[in-house]
Amino acid sequence: MRFLAFSCLISLLFAPVMSATPEQKGLEIAKQVRDKNNGFAGEESKMKMVLITASGQQVVREMDGKVHEGGKDGDRSLMEFQNPKDVKGTKMLTWSYKNKEDDQWLYIPAFRRVKRINSSSKSSSFMGSEFAFEDLGSQEIEKFNYKWLRDEKVDKRDVWVLERVSKEPSGYSKQIMYMDKQIFNPMKIEYYNQRGELLKTAEFSAYKQYTIGSKKLYRANKIHMKNAQTKKESIFTWDNRVLGKKFPESDFSQSRLK
Repeated sequence: MRFLAFSCLISLLFAPVMSATPEQKGLEIAKQVRDKNNGFAGEESKMKMVLITASGQQVVREMDGKVHEGGKDGDRSLMEFQNPKDVKGTKMLTWSYKNKEDDQWLYIPAFRRVKRINSSSKSSSFMGSEFAFEDLGSQEIEKFNYKWLRDEKVDKRDVWVLERVSKEPSGYSKQIMYMDKQIFNPMKIEYYNQRGELLKTAEFSAYKQYTIGSKKLYRANKIHMKNAQTKKESIFTWDNRVLGKKFPESDFSQSRLK
């Protein structure tokens, strides 16, 4: 009996460790990405958004943007349009949360009123672009279910391919993320509509490294969104981007919109 018990103990000690499920692995990678990108304190930048029609016509819009890192809950961001004149003064304020739906408000100076973006509107276009309001909202990992699909290469870089599905109402049935293993940021994200069809693809490029204390962070300074169905495109770019800025919370109050 002692020999039998000893044999059972040995077999348990040297039994192969059960491998993580694709869902567990996907969530673990998402946590690594979050931890690598946290700690920026705040951010200020000049931004451009280029709207491109299917025929190639372009409209350029210029904005100021700033973000306040939220710590235990979510970040807060404010975006204000500067050019052209027809959108100058338009502002979007986002309060993101980890465990409840984000709050988003849009101030439209022509009407001198603040419009709250409700759940049914978050999948709609942001200022005529191929970016939806939900694309510019919270990306907190608590709001998604993750699944690792495979490892592969994108532009000769090693990436994890992850599926994420929103736990909240969304215009997307799923997103497929191609996450760079070295800089812990996406190379591209594919967005699928509720019928499971590819709707659009965001390509992330012009990455720059920023140093905050002893931490090094990477940010894409260009996001190119291509709509696979309408053939329209939108490009976000960042200039004069500064991380490590600290702002008072009052800068992100609703009263600042007007």
